Amino acid sequence: MHCIDTVPRGRGLGAALAALAAALLVAGCGTSVPLGRPGSGGGGIVTAPTRSPELSSQPAVARKQARDWAEYKLHAAQRLAEANPDLVYMTEVQQPLLAIPVLEIELNADGSVRHIKVARRPGQAVDTIDIAIAAVQRAAPFGDVRHLPKPWVYSEVFLFNDARKFKPRLLDE
Repeated sequence: MHCIDTVPRGRGLGAALAALAAALLVAGCGTSVPLGRPGSGGGGIVTAPTRSPELSSQPAVARKQARDWAEYKLHAAQRLAEANPDLVYMTEVQQPLLAIPVLEIELNADGSVRHIKVARRPGQAVDTIDIAIAAVQRAAPFGDVRHLPKPWVYSEVFLFNDARKFKPRLLDE
């Protein structure tokens, strides 16, 4: 997998406002989940993620079945923002970014997380890996994948700013 050297600019205010509105809908029902030891940098692979009881097991953005992996990944990015309103920013991406961890997420047929592998470890602010892993765990399940081709694995890129808040890369296009 190639590392990301540049970050594309956003689509504009309209797309950012739409994503922010989705995140604000669930802002009142977030929970605090321990993120592990600060600076531990994640263990590489996480299994048996915990589920947030406040979020529906069928995410709002995934109730309509995704036609392909591209649509599924966009729904998953929206789900990440929805499930982590206090950790997500929807403003323009700062330059340079604090960190860009990339996680490879393996799913079960129902869209729950089977494994998380760190595909790209940032050179600084390695604690952002733990934040990203916990965010994925809070957002799961992401919706049924039985109709999509195997392997049921996709990568999620996290764009972290100096406040250690992230934006899923797909929400910045």
